Amino acid sequence: MNRARRGARESLTSVVLGFEAVIVFLGGLAIHGLRALPATIPSWWGIVAGSLLALVFVAATRFTGKPWGITLGWILQVVVAAGALLVPALLIVALVFGALYAYATIKGGALDQRNATYVPDSNGD
Repeated sequence: MNRARRGARESLTSVVLGFEAVIVFLGGLAIHGLRALPATIPSWWGIVAGSLLALVFVAATRFTGKPWGITLGWILQVVVAAGALLVPALLIVALVFGALYAYATIKGGALDQRNATYVPDSNGD
């Protein structure tokens, strides 16, 4: 069974979201450890939220080949930035990974366009 060839944009955005999933999980641990949630919410919900969000990030890596998958990635970047309301250091994470995601979408798309214009001849040259 042959898999469809993945483009540069799909590959790069998948890698960024995959690495960010680990950081999001660690962010959930930080929210728990710092007891950053309001007093009415038990701090262990930080771990639950970080774990669930990390799973969403991992699931999103499967859909980056679709236009709505790229949009989903941007929505997830906004969710991480919103976490800065609880732990301000998450703003740095959001800025760094947002920049990486932007680069992956822009440069990956440019590489895919360039590669689409290259059509090898029948000799494989």
